[in-house]
Amino acid sequence: MPYLTILMIVACAIFFHRAAEFENESSLVWTGLSVVISVMTFFALHWDWLGCLLGQAGLFLGIAIFRTLRSKS
Repeated sequence: MPYLTILMIVACAIFFHRAAEFENESSLVWTGLSVVISVMTFFALHWDWLGCLLGQAGLFLGIAIFRTLRSKS
């Protein structure tokens, strides 16, 4: 059983849930995106924990860029 994998998925989901609450955004969307990216990197792409962290960093960057562009208009 991949306990580290499950722990990492849960930890990233909690981080994005708390970040969405802090930003007053939909925590379900942010948490869902985090879980989908984690599951895709671990089980579909067969990347290790580093790939998962890079995917989460990409999600964080994507959210930041989206929010910046949305706030300018």
